[in-house]
Amino acid sequence: MTPDQSELLAVAAKATTRAYAPYSKFNVGAAVLTEKGIFSGANIENASTNLGICAERVAIAHARMNGCTTIIGIAVSCINAPMDNEGYIDPRLTMPCGACRQWMAELAPDAWLVTNGSDKVYSMLELLPQPFTLTP
Repeated sequence: MTPDQSELLAVAAKATTRAYAPYSKFNVGAAVLTEKGIFSGANIENASTNLGICAERVAIAHARMNGCTTIIGIAVSCINAPMDNEGYIDPRLTMPCGACRQWMAELAPDAWLVTNGSDKVYSMLELLPQPFTLTP
């Protein structure tokens, strides 16, 4: 992981403190690195489950609302993801959901992704190899 990726992951971890997750108990923060700087977001849940929104989509929307069109990198952190006996987090607990992957495929197709559950740097193609598209 590069220093920029580590810094972005630290911003994502800080964003977890803004999450509203009374149902899942998974406070998730995300941060995106853009041509205009870093923008963050946190998950916001709702009793009507379908009305909640993930941290990744909040961060991407935050960046877009500030005029950013190039997302270079995305970091996701879940402070409530449990560690195993050896101190590791199962990466599946910190990976973006399918809806977020679709957003990333369309709005951040060339971005890399890091999470607090893995040392690996992921490409969007690895996360969603065959995204839905309206243009062939």
